[in-house]
Amino acid sequence: MASSEEKRYQQSVKRHDRNQSVKSRLKTTIKKVIAATEAKDPAATETELRLAASELQKAGRKRILHPNTASRRVARLSRLVQKSKSAAVSA
Repeated sequence: MASSEEKRYQQSVKRHDRNQSVKSRLKTTIKKVIAATEAKDPAATETELRLAASELQKAGRKRILHPNTASRRVARLSRLVQKSKSAAVSA
């Protein structure tokens, strides 16, 4: 194996590990938003949504996720939060 092949392999392993950790962190933040909406805690929901949206957009900018995927997930989370807010107001 040539040294350039070894270097490329090591770079790909490093990138893979970094990307996996970011994706794992994203899943955790999304679960926190969902848990906060189910707990019907509007303050916690807002802060968790803000953090999750920031993380998702950052992953989209860095191409860990496709930017459209990041935007779609933010939109779905926002819609979920708005739906829970309107249900809390009407109830």
